[in-house]
Parts: sequence; structure tokens; C-alpha cells
Amino acid sequence: MKTVLVTGGAGYIGSHTCKALSQAGFLPVTYDNLSTGHESAVKWGPFVHGDIADEHTLTETIKAFKPEAVLHFAADALVLESQQNPSKYYRNNVAGTLCLLETMRACAINQLIFSSTCSIYGAPKLSPITEDHALCPITPYGRSKWMAEQIMDDFDRAYGLKTVKLRYFNAAGADLDSDVGEQHNPETHLIPRAIQTALGLRKEIVVYGTDFETHDGSAVRDFTHVKDLADAHVLALEYLQNSGQSDVFNLGTGQGMSVFEIIDAIQKFSGMPFKVLLDKRHEGDPDILTADSQKAKRILQWVPKYSSLPTIIESAYKWHKSS
Repeated sequence: MKTVLVTGGAGYIGSHTCKALSQAGFLPVTYDNLSTGHESAVKWGPFVHGDIADEHTLTETIKAFKPEAVLHFAADALVLESQQNPSKYYRNNVAGTLCLLETMRACAINQLIFSSTCSIYGAPKLSPITEDHALCPITPYGRSKWMAEQIMDDFDRAYGLKTVKLRYFNAAGADLDSDVGEQHNPETHLIPRAIQTALGLRKEIVVYGTDFETHDGSAVRDFTHVKDLADAHVLALEYLQNSGQSDVFNLGTGQGMSVFEIIDAIQKFSGMPFKVLLDKRHEGDPDILTADSQKAKRILQWVPKYSSLPTIIESAYKWHKSS
């Protein structure tokens, strides 16, 4: 069985990917500082409590488990928090990633799958967005991910580090068996907030912005089931292990759903109308963000199978109700 190191493997997308890796015949070793992840989500391999900025613990972990590749999810990922505290984001997402890459180089590991984001595109000039769209991040979070990508490119040119950068848009849903799900604190994502409101765990949900240039005035986003994203990471790993070269791929359905449409669908599914408050939009929030994923489909053979809105809502609702 091939072993891989999964930084941030106790988090939302990382934990789902660990399950997908296990099902594909890999042994995922989760390396997580639990700042946002949950040890209870580590179910498919060993767990090491550690920070990506801790070179000693990283090195000892790699020596102990001898992974062939690294899947890197460990990052701070709240856009608003990044604007309020950019130092935290550059320290973890950039300096921490650099420490990870230096440790990989010292330990002769040259395959990396990177959890990137559509935030590096900033306010897009077209939609769906292709990988060759200009990179103009407008938040510290987006800039930190962009900087990490640039470092990886430089490491490839200088040291031969092969990296697949996966830029995904809006991860959603939960494991179809309810083994793991989405649990952030604070919860900032639309679908879990709406479901929690339907379940009576919140008094209301706030919609930020009704003046977007969209059909109903609310922001339009590309929601992709977390299992589809997890499967893409496995395909990317297999691609590198089959002598693939460094590359970047968007992951999304290409179909946008508005905030109001999501809320309406969750109210209908749950049978529980709930209070919706309206507030001003966040600064720099784009009107529409959807992905052109033809490149991932062509090269990785990735096709989203679980990203219909009913499947996303049903799986997330089931997990939140049982957790």
C-alpha cells in the first residue's frame, strides 16, 4: 500500500480526500495542528498532531511513514479574516507552505497536490473561468494562495518539484455515508448556515448583497460536491505518479446557483421556512464565479458525479441532522 502525507487532513476537504485515498488503495497519514480541523474526522489512517511550520515534526513524520507524495490542504481560508489579519495568512499559507516544500526537498519527496482556490482570479472578467485567466487576487487570502503557487513553480524549475494545483470554487455537501461533513467554527459557508437555520440551530441567515449583477440580485457561485473534489485529488495524485508534469486545473461544474436559489431549495427540502436577513455585500465580492473545468476532464478524466444541488443538500442535511 502506498503511503501519502495529507497536511490539513482533519479538515473539511482533507478528511473527505483521506477517505477517497483509502478507497483507492493509499494509506493517508493526516498531519494537522487541529486549529480548524477535528481529530474525530481522522478515520482512514494514522494521525500526527503537528504544524506545517514545524520543520522538526514534519521531518520526523516523513522519516517514520516514508510517504511517496504530499497532499497539501493545511491553510487558513476565511476571506474576511484575511482582510482583518493578513499577517496570519501570510505566515501560515505562505511561510508555512515554504517550510513544507523545503522539508519535502530535504526528504527527497517531489510530488505535491495543492489545494488552491478560485480566489486567485480576483474579480473575473469572464465566466466560466479558464485556467489561463489573469491572476488578480483582491484579498490577502487569495494573494497568499497565489504566492504559494508561485513558490511551487519556482521549486519545479529549480528542484524538479512536480505539483498539481487544484483551484476549486465552492465546496459543498457531505460524505454520502455521513462519515464526515462540514464543521467550521465559525461557520461562514452558505449551505451549512442555511441548513443550521432550518434545523433551528440559528435564528436566521444573513444574505450579504442584493445588488449583484445577476438574475435575482444575489451572488452566483459554482457549488461542487466535496466527494467530487476528493476524487479529483486522487486522480491528480495518480496523474503525477504516472509521470505527469506540473499543471493547474479548475474544479467546478460550470453551473452557477444564486444565494437566493440555494436558500429557497433548502427551505423546500427541509419543509422549514426560516428568517432571512439582508445586508450589504462584502467589499470585492464578485457577481459571478463559475469554473470552466474542461481541462481537468480532458487530462485527469475528472467528471463531477455528485454535484447536483439535490445531492449536495441531501447529503449535507443528513450529516448536520445526525451530528
